[in-house]
Amino acid sequence: MRKRDYYEVLDVSKTASADEIKKAYRQKAIQYHPDKNPGDKSAEEKFKEAAEAYEVLSNPEKRQRYDHFGHAGMGGGGFSSGGMSMEDIFAHFGDVFSGFGGFGRFGGFSSASSHSAQRNVNRGTNLRIKVKLNLQEIAFGVEKKLKVKKFINCHHCNGMGAANGTAFTNCNSCKGTGYVTRITNTILGQMQTTTGCPTCQGDGKIITQKCTHCSGEGLLRDEDVVLVKIPAGVEEGMQLSVSGKGNAARRGGVNGDLLVVIEEEKHPELIRDGIDLIHFLTITIPEAILGTPVEIPTVEGKVKVKIEPGTQPGKILRLKNKGLPEINGYRYGDLLVKINVFIPKDITRDELRIIEKLKESDTFNRKEHHEQSFFSRMKNIFE
Repeated sequence: MRKRDYYEVLDVSKTASADEIKKAYRQKAIQYHPDKNPGDKSAEEKFKEAAEAYEVLSNPEKRQRYDHFGHAGMGGGGFSSGGMSMEDIFAHFGDVFSGFGGFGRFGGFSSASSHSAQRNVNRGTNLRIKVKLNLQEIAFGVEKKLKVKKFINCHHCNGMGAANGTAFTNCNSCKGTGYVTRITNTILGQMQTTTGCPTCQGDGKIITQKCTHCSGEGLLRDEDVVLVKIPAGVEEGMQLSVSGKGNAARRGGVNGDLLVVIEEEKHPELIRDGIDLIHFLTITIPEAILGTPVEIPTVEGKVKVKIEPGTQPGKILRLKNKGLPEINGYRYGDLLVKINVFIPKDITRDELRIIEKLKESDTFNRKEHHEQSFFSRMKNIFE
């Protein structure tokens, strides 16, 4: 199903401020909150969709990339494709709901679920990798299998860090909830604060016996093969985000993202200018005067073009729609062929005599043309 525009999802304009985006997200999240719409799958999807839109538009770097490249610039990233749960959304954006009447500090989850929502959600770090593409791959899009060295979950403990994945006990400090609540007396009365448990780092559990393979970290260094779909029309320096393909997180957390940075390989005959391509064609003086068929390189192969008689140096031929596609669009650029006429420095005596004879003609002296045709005069010169 085609993703909706993130601005449309949150009902804001493309010039909306960060505060306006946050306010709009809170309204959407309250509207489609699972506690207000129990059992409504459609509302749940809209709740997740709003969270995905907010995750991008609330981040200046991601928002700029989205404004320029649309969903293709996110590389399919976002909560929906990344598989983040409702719990993860509240763990990331719980502050958005603070102080909003009728919804607790954890967004209205019941007491049983709010405890888990407050727990610290470990997140793996992002990875950045550069990918070189030739012009043909940029023109048509490509799938790349990338070998990535990264941290993965330990197979022996399922990433939990405990021997056999089960050597845990509830944290005594937080009683297994993952958070601690403190009440302090102030001049305004008692104030309650809730923070992640410092003893278990918000996990709610303590490892009693560490996994010997990963030393209790739950992570191992390994190599993974990631399939990345790169859309047509990408540009040098563009960054695609592949959700969940970065470093794994400790103890069943959320994986980081893989950031794919595009590099362009230089084409031997074509130069990129946005979605247009440029080719410099050098022809000889006789070819410029008499005209000639030539072959022009394109991303799809050679095409034949006729150089008209009397073509002037610097002339530009435009081959429509022979350029590159516009990313997230339906428009194609053109191929611009810039004509250069080769002037030889070293010529033979016979060639010199011909040139001297040409100098005497009215045509090459730029004098007023005679009524006879150009080709007739040329014929007379060489007879």
